Amino acid sequence: MSDEFYLELSENPVQFENASSVNNVFFDEANKQVFAVRSGGATGVVVKGPDDKSSVAFRMDDKGEVKCIKFSLGNKILAVQRTTKSVDFINFIPDYPHLEFSHECKTKNASILGFCWTSWNEVVFVTDQGIEFYQVLPDKRTLKLLKSQSINVNWYMYCPETAVLLLSTTVQGNVLQPFAFKSATMSKMSKFEIELPAVPKPAKLSLSERDIAVATIYDQLYVMYLKHHSRATNSPGAEVVLYHLPREGTCRKTHVLKLNTTGKFALNVVDNLVVVHHQSSQSSLIYDIKLRELDGALNVHQPVLPAQSINPYKIHLTGPAAAPSQAPVPCELCILTDELIRISSSVPVKLQPTLKLLRDKGKLMDFLLRRRDCKMVILSVCSQMLTEGDKGNLSVVATVFDKLNQVYKEYLDAEQAYTAAMESGPSRSSTSYKRPVRTQAVIDQSDMYTHVLSDFTEKKGVKHKFIIAVLMEYIRSLNQFQIPVQHYLYELVIKTLVQHNLFYMLHQFLHACFCALRFIRSVGAHDNISARKFLDAARQTNDTMLFYTIFRFFEQRNMRLRGNPGFNQGEHCEEHVAYFKQVFGENALMKLATA
Repeated sequence: MSDEFYLELSENPVQFENASSVNNVFFDEANKQVFAVRSGGATGVVVKGPDDKSSVAFRMDDKGEVKCIKFSLGNKILAVQRTTKSVDFINFIPDYPHLEFSHECKTKNASILGFCWTSWNEVVFVTDQGIEFYQVLPDKRTLKLLKSQSINVNWYMYCPETAVLLLSTTVQGNVLQPFAFKSATMSKMSKFEIELPAVPKPAKLSLSERDIAVATIYDQLYVMYLKHHSRATNSPGAEVVLYHLPREGTCRKTHVLKLNTTGKFALNVVDNLVVVHHQSSQSSLIYDIKLRELDGALNVHQPVLPAQSINPYKIHLTGPAAAPSQAPVPCELCILTDELIRISSSVPVKLQPTLKLLRDKGKLMDFLLRRRDCKMVILSVCSQMLTEGDKGNLSVVATVFDKLNQVYKEYLDAEQAYTAAMESGPSRSSTSYKRPVRTQAVIDQSDMYTHVLSDFTEKKGVKHKFIIAVLMEYIRSLNQFQIPVQHYLYELVIKTLVQHNLFYMLHQFLHACFCALRFIRSVGAHDNISARKFLDAARQTNDTMLFYTIFRFFEQRNMRLRGNPGFNQGEHCEEHVAYFKQVFGENALMKLATA
């Protein structure tokens, strides 16, 4: 064993020194912390978390083998289980005595299977005969029983995100009893049964905790059951069955993920995607439950993408025990414990490789819009769609624009509703409103203009008719969702039409565009638009009355902004002022108001 080892399951490997003396490694899912425990005289503990604030090192008395060790939220109280009868606690709160105190489970002849922190000072003991919910009183160095429940327990699973505890009961272990915890209260939820595969008599299956995972997907709690291949049913492969577990009401089987293979698997959820790791093929299958195909009452899912190979897990051998040129040692997936697999749930999904694997642009957009770090990838898809494989396919372009603008409109509506509620003053209805979070899935007009459309209009080798059609398609989509079109999009259309001498189309567009200018004025957004670009375009149409109307529009704007109808030198409109005088006479210019 080397003097250092790494848990290389994220972009920043967890490193411990003097690993040769480490007896046990524990992972706390709630705090995303790894505990390395060394024994010998005093017990040394090194805790590594996702940041420096959650990392700590300390010593404690050696009172026997550590079976489980976890901090409460915020590293305030440490709990250590060494026996099946009691749990020890140590205060880490500033100004509190750093002394150890112990608490035995209250049920006679019960064995503690483990414990879960539900808040900084509330803990649940799980025994083979039930659960005991306590409040820890650090100042008095004691525990107060809040509630208990007697029930036979085979094993348990806890979801820290939702504070829901799952208990396996009955002989086969497939009846699950959930409990929810919140603010010193414990609520019993509806129990449910996991449907086990049929096996030839007299054999009987039992449900193992290794085949169950609990996760929040799209803000809903699911129990995931890995249903292995059964020869009795001639099933083509294993499945992952998802049971939706609501706070109130009955738990129902809602989704089935087809794995289409057999073997050993590990499950975790990353960015609302269910990732199934297959050991023998060293590959991962990715599922998005929002992309579904109905099969009766169930949603049946195939992998979103072809199976992806798993980057090999390697331990770096360094220190005296390692040769200078020794390469990292590869480790099989099977040696990774369930706890370590779950560390990767905080690592973001790399979306760029999906672009070539998911050919259907509509499905690709649905997939990307639900991911955390999606904005630049979506904009990249739009650029590639317009200049590469889908060039000329306006129906695909329209589908993508509509999907983007639907999300954009939903955000604008939510923002408007929130603003209206706040302006109406405090009331019961306004207190229920939360300011909408602008996620990366909100692609606004500025994003499209800056990263996609302005570059696209300058691309060489793209037919100008397609360029105009794309610009008009984006404006059409905005109008369809009743989103006010920004002035710079109109200017981009005008500039493109002039560049390609499309004066007939320009004439038609400007007539429509003048209605847009009046709308822009009505919402107060016309202060910043370029007068020169609109006047350039109006001149090109040879329609003098249209030029007169647009010229007058900007004179009125100038008067309102500066008290003078004339154009500033920086606007470069001298040529258009001279043309206006030539056609309509100097007296037609708007005059300064006199007192």
